[in-house]
Amino acid sequence: MTLVHDVTGRGPAVVLLHSSVCDRRMWDAQWKVLAEAGHHVVRCDFRGYGETPAEEVRAYEDADDVLALLDGLGVKRATLVGASHGGEVAVEFAARHPERVNGLVLLCAGLPGYEPGPALKDFGAREDALLEADDLDGAVELNVATWLGPEADEPTRERVRAMQRHAFEVQLAAHYAAQAAAAAPVEAAEAAPERPFDLTAVEARTLVVTGAHDVDDFRTMGTLIADGISGAHRVELPWAGHLPSLERPDEVSALLTGFLSGLPGR
Repeated sequence: MTLVHDVTGRGPAVVLLHSSVCDRRMWDAQWKVLAEAGHHVVRCDFRGYGETPAEEVRAYEDADDVLALLDGLGVKRATLVGASHGGEVAVEFAARHPERVNGLVLLCAGLPGYEPGPALKDFGAREDALLEADDLDGAVELNVATWLGPEADEPTRERVRAMQRHAFEVQLAAHYAAQAAAAAPVEAAEAAPERPFDLTAVEARTLVVTGAHDVDDFRTMGTLIADGISGAHRVELPWAGHLPSLERPDEVSALLTGFLSGLPGR
């Protein structure tokens, strides 16, 4: 499956990988800014988000999908900018394919293999209960309340509501379609078996960004990532929740362009 994607601009490649609360539209504010700063910008929707169909049968890995996308576009080397789950994908990609990654910006990123703490487990249990009760509105509002920081305005919250609701609808529709095709209940496709990797294999210059108002698990993962990647620099944003590129888009755009301007070859 080829991920639905957008491409704009000329120059060194930058790939934007979205959070699992959102889709590629979360980068609207950074999209043109990065292109105007002299970058070839790619953004995509993971399976089950935005315009990319969900997968309910075969196991897959998002990092493999990103590799296939870049190969198809002829992008040999890129800077990866990942938010939350997109950051988790970026970390895995950079560790498995260090020769393909020039730089790495991780915004409140996940860490593959991390054992969730009480806060994340509680969130997951509450979300599962709401979805099992067919309370889609409740599940959407839980995500908005959990993942946006105190400075997010109502238009930003509405944008996240729209993206999260769409993801739920796409994924649930695929699940029900798979059940109907099998004429019996089926389980959603499991992620592909974990393939161990070493953070020390990451060679790219790395910026790790965390939010002071984020769930504690993600701040802990930020520390683990920054400690595990040689030379990584960590910045904590005192105003941010889990989605800083949506909460203060101009500030994050400036952070990204500043980091990119300092990479080798610029």
